[in-house]
Amino acid sequence: MTCLLLIDFQLDFLPGGALAVDGGNAILPLLNDLQPRFDLVVATQDWHPAGHRSFASTHPGQEAFSEIQWQGLPQRLWPDHCVQGSPGAALHPGLNLDRVEAIFRKGTDPELDSYSAFFDNGHRRATGLTGYLRARGITQVFVAGLATDYCVYYSAKDAHGEGFEVAVLEDASRGIAPESIAAAKADLLALGVRFVQASEVLAG
Repeated sequence: MTCLLLIDFQLDFLPGGALAVDGGNAILPLLNDLQPRFDLVVATQDWHPAGHRSFASTHPGQEAFSEIQWQGLPQRLWPDHCVQGSPGAALHPGLNLDRVEAIFRKGTDPELDSYSAFFDNGHRRATGLTGYLRARGITQVFVAGLATDYCVYYSAKDAHGEGFEVAVLEDASRGIAPESIAAAKADLLALGVRFVQASEVLAG
């Protein structure tokens, strides 16, 4: 049983958004075309309360994209983004949700960031996605969306750690920086996570 995990395809992460990923819009057709190929489709949303501590605006004197220590963890500080109920937190209106059976929201703890679809960054609280997938008999998880070097990477890494067979749909994901994309890919490959092209899945 296979699951397509659509990561954070939200307006704030797309061109014109608060934390836009270059070329993010380009993967929309693939995200829609892939869905019928899977037994289960699940999406995630970054869903921060206002004043989230991952926002640079909550740390006076700190600039966006700088890194601090927070809650015992390294924390990159971001522009305010994906604030609960805001237009930027919405999923792209062109994303087909007909086959999306569940949407898991993350980053809801105001004190702790959550890149992964499965856990917060400190692995202190689970989202419940693991149990949901196991209850549905899922053994393989294919990850796509935004961004390759952050939420896609951490979601794939945690899916592997939770015992699923994992593949990243490389051309159905987009990342922030070439260096961190390459580092994320190398780390996942070393764990045994596969990288596949959407065309391979669509031709199957």
